[in-house]
Formats: sequence, structure tokens, C-alpha cells
Amino acid sequence: MARISLRKTVHLKLFSLLHRTGASACLLFALIQHVTGAEPLAPEDTKTHWVSQFFDTFTAATDALQWSDVRVVSNWRIQQHAQSKTYRLLDLSDHTVIEGSLRDCSTELCSNIEKGSVAPVKKEVVVVLHGLGESRGAMQPLVSFLEDNMTASILTFGYASPQAPLASHAHSLGRVLAGLPPTTNINFVGHSMGNLVVRRWLQDAQPEIIHRINRMVMLGPPNQGSDLAQLAASNPFLRNLASGAARELVLHWDRLSRELQTPPFQFGIIAGGKNDNEGYSPLLKGDDDAIVRVSETQLDGSGGFLVIPVRHSRMMYNKDVQEETLRFLLKGRFTQQSFPTSPPEK
Repeated sequence: MARISLRKTVHLKLFSLLHRTGASACLLFALIQHVTGAEPLAPEDTKTHWVSQFFDTFTAATDALQWSDVRVVSNWRIQQHAQSKTYRLLDLSDHTVIEGSLRDCSTELCSNIEKGSVAPVKKEVVVVLHGLGESRGAMQPLVSFLEDNMTASILTFGYASPQAPLASHAHSLGRVLAGLPPTTNINFVGHSMGNLVVRRWLQDAQPEIIHRINRMVMLGPPNQGSDLAQLAASNPFLRNLASGAARELVLHWDRLSRELQTPPFQFGIIAGGKNDNEGYSPLLKGDDDAIVRVSETQLDGSGGFLVIPVRHSRMMYNKDVQEETLRFLLKGRFTQQSFPTSPPEK
């Protein structure tokens, strides 16, 4: 009886969260990843019931997906809420320091910088971007690896992917980059849709900032669109779940693709796949990482292309992905080069 009551309570809370946050598409995306081979949920005999674990994780994720960063200083960050447009300042541990106007948050941040609570930004910066339906925390395994092996400031950029179109996320990224010291050299590491945010930002970017960008590593980028998104578009129920940037990927790729710029700086691509003609997903044709086809990751002008046997949602945890990302950021090349297949015809 207790188990049934727990499930009923969690289901009601989950439905309420979905209704309030518009995060249905993100839940769908997470479920797709589980179906296609992500890590299994914990068994029921663990100390904390797996439904409760899922609910706690989902609650934290939905909160993160309501806010987009507009300024980041050594991972203290000012964020703007996607719906209310209010601002908040988070400290290094993601605790809310103050919530209110942009001026209030900026004043409090400057006060903490003057007191020495906020470390200064280093001359070399790596901006790490998560993918659709994820939060900054999804990138933490890769972030920790880069922090241990680089002298640069590793900054994560969070954006409310289901709440606004790609252009809005690109604008938020521009605000974060404009807030960096003018002497910093900038690098990017993007996962999945995070790469499209950078490519969309380039359309309206200021030349003086573009000139400061050194290199970029793209992890599992849907540079040529997504067949999985097109499968969702063909189903009325799934199509109606899509919101924000996900809706653009599902329904408006032809228009969106014309707004994406090829980076004018050095960039390398790491795709997940089995290096065969089957991949991880039975839903997709050819090699894939269970979400994005290998051929969909490709983009003319790349300085390196590599296929590593890893699923889309596990790239940040994979040791080979971490080491190859580091190598490209430092040296501008991967250990080896995979032979790219032709990009898919759209």
C-alpha cells in the first residue's frame, strides 16, 4: 500500500511539474535515452526508492531548465528566469545569494569580487555548454577532468533549452561572453545542442569577440539536423510535446539551419558510434550514438573528426572523449582521425 501511495504521489507531482515548466519534451528526451541504452534506474531494493530518486533528480533539473546564465565569473553566475524575467545570483555551490533585478545581482556580485570571494578569471577560458533537456551538471565529469589538466578557467554555461528558441539562448551566451575580461582567450566545448547555440551566436556575434576565440570541440553535434527529431515530427503526440529550441529542431530545421554559422576558428568533432553500419539505435539508419547519427555530426571545415564507441548521453563520462577533448584544446588535433562518411541529404 505504501509503495502504491508513493508512486501516486510522485506521479501527481511529476505531472504538476510538467504542466508548470513545459518540460514535457525534456522528459521525453530522457525517456528516449533510457530506451536506447542509457544507464538503468536504481533497483527497488536500494535505500532510496528509485521513483523518489528519479523525482528528486527531475525536480532539480526542471529548476535548472527555467534559468539561463547572463554573466559567469569563475562559476558564480547571474541568471534570468525564462518566464518571469527576474534575475538571481548563484554562488560557486549554486546556492541563491540574492534574487531580484539585474542591478541588485550585479551589485552583489561586484561586492563579492571585491571581498575576494570570487576568484579572478584566468587569461585562458573554456566555456562548456550542455545539450537539450540537460543542465550544467550533466557536463561536470568532463569539466572536472579539464580543471585537473588545464590552467584555464573552465566555465559552464546553462540555458533553459525547453523554454525559448535557439536565438534566445545564443543571446544569453553573448551576454556571458561580453562579460568576460577583454584580454581573455576563449575556447568552447559543446555537447549536442550546445554546439548549435554557439553556431547561432556566431550569426550576430561581435567581431572583436570572435577574434579572441581559439578552438572548439563539438561532442555529438546535430550539425546536419536529426533524423530522431524528424521521427518525432511525424508523430502528432510527440510533435506537440516539443517546445523551445526542441520545437525548432523537430519542426523548423530548414529555417534554423540557415541561421547556423560554420565557426571561423579551429574546431574538431567527436561523434559517438560503433564504427559500423548499425550503431546503437535500431531507429536510426547507419552508425549512431543512440540519438545522433555519425553522418549528422559532420560539418565542412573541421580540423579533426573522430568516432568513439560511446552513447550520446555518456560522452562526458568517457575517458577517451575527455582525453581527446583536452588534446584538441591544447594542440588543435586529435590522436587519430576517423574517416568521415558523407553528410546525410536533407
